[in-house]
Amino acid sequence: MRADAVTEAEVQAALKSMNDAYVRRDLSAFMASFAEDRDAVLYGTGADEKRVGTDEIRKQVERDWAQSESAQMAFQSTSISAAGNVAWAAADGKFKFRVGGQDAEFLARASFVLEKRGGKWLIVHAHFSTPATGQEEGESF
Repeated sequence: MRADAVTEAEVQAALKSMNDAYVRRDLSAFMASFAEDRDAVLYGTGADEKRVGTDEIRKQVERDWAQSESAQMAFQSTSISAAGNVAWAAADGKFKFRVGGQDAEFLARASFVLEKRGGKWLIVHAHFSTPATGQEEGESF
């Protein structure tokens, strides 16, 4: 179910806050975007980037920052749906980063599940991915 305008704005703000904190490398603010649940999940683009629980999510973000000079996801389109105190979002955009003095970017996709707790939307599941570049348009495999 498509989110109402208020929910959509609140979820957009929560995702922006998470992304802004990531760009600023503000660990406290980034982690405040996530529910402090033992089963909160973050999937990254790397084969080993499955993080469960806030301690593991924190380690992933610290690793990202240790291996880059800057990084962000520039959302270009986002769809948000909701039912009660649960919302889910799908976003398309680009990962932009600087590693070893070189700027790079690639197409990105992200999905999120958020839960509203105490008047605040918190991420309980985040999944970042990239489209398969070796797969031709119109082909499923």
